[in-house]
Amino acid sequence: MILNKRRVVITGAAGSLGQAAAAKAREYGAHVTGLDIADTGQLDNVDAYYSVDLLDPAATRECFAKLGRVDALFNIAGGFAMGDTAFDPDSDQWQRMFQINVDTLRNATMAAVPLLQKNDRGAIVNIGALGALQGQGSMSAYCCAKGSVMKLTESLSDELRADNINVNAVLPSIIDTEANRQGMPDADFSTWVTPSGLAEVMCFLASPQAGEIHGALIPVRGRA
Repeated sequence: MILNKRRVVITGAAGSLGQAAAAKAREYGAHVTGLDIADTGQLDNVDAYYSVDLLDPAATRECFAKLGRVDALFNIAGGFAMGDTAFDPDSDQWQRMFQINVDTLRNATMAAVPLLQKNDRGAIVNIGALGALQGQGSMSAYCCAKGSVMKLTESLSDELRADNINVNAVLPSIIDTEANRQGMPDADFSTWVTPSGLAEVMCFLASPQAGEIHGALIPVRGRA
């Protein structure tokens, strides 16, 4: 798997998976640019970092215009919430889940595609969710948002395949992050997907070796 000198942009770069993906991509020789709303200054494991609100299409386009060449985009920015019902009139989960999981992806993709189209090949890797393959109670907003991510992946793949841009998604089960451990302290963490292991799959999908894979929704479930 070779990412040597390929320029990879990672949204949500300040989070656990974003940091793991950046470290793994650099391990394979990529030049990594991290994007996140957090104004953290320079992050570890990235070659460049920009603080940007991915919910703002104009700001996102302006940020990407500074990057020059882009070979791959990892749309990691997103989040999880549960507890509200689908019929709760006072819930703000629906809007929030679609904003951070779908709108950020679409804004970053709209900004990245013109840059990817300039190259001989490009790749976009999205984050779906294994649990969203089927609707679940008290998780309607999250399941519907991640379901949209998965359908967007398939649609984008169909639209960009002729440009030799691979668009695929990974569908993790529970990712072993500190936040998830705190939220589920009695779970068996050893069965969860490690951020590094998930990042490995993402880097493969961005590599030339995955050039024949288009529109795939790849389960990454660990041992759960």
